Amino acid sequence: MSGEDGGVIEGRAVPLGAYPHYKIARPFVFVSGTSARRPDNSIAGVHLNDDGTIELDIRRQTRAVLTNVGEVLASCGLGLEDLVEVSSFLVNMDDFPGYNEVYGEFFDASGPARTTVAVHQLPHPHLLIEVKAVARLRE
Repeated sequence: MSGEDGGVIEGRAVPLGAYPHYKIARPFVFVSGTSARRPDNSIAGVHLNDDGTIELDIRRQTRAVLTNVGEVLASCGLGLEDLVEVSSFLVNMDDFPGYNEVYGEFFDASGPARTTVAVHQLPHPHLLIEVKAVARLRE
């Protein structure tokens, strides 16, 4: 574990404010809002076309976000199967079908409780999704 009760994980995208990647309040682990941002601050699911236009891919971003959440949990000795609640924030509800499709690659109906809401914007204009989550520590 990075810290006894939480912390910033080395090698991960650095938080954009004064908060940790996760916080432990036994028996739970709270994962801070996680995006598709990589450690080098590039964002998965962003493609710059030759004509200068940008394409954003909700499926790739969702896959990257859930993978990033899994990696935060792994630093605590946990996995996605330990999640009990997921809150997803989408900039555009038109992206819900693609997000939902990829979410189904990671979880089935026995997975964590889930809430999905639309938000006006996220900390970077190329981010389409952010997820915060709660996991239960193993005994």
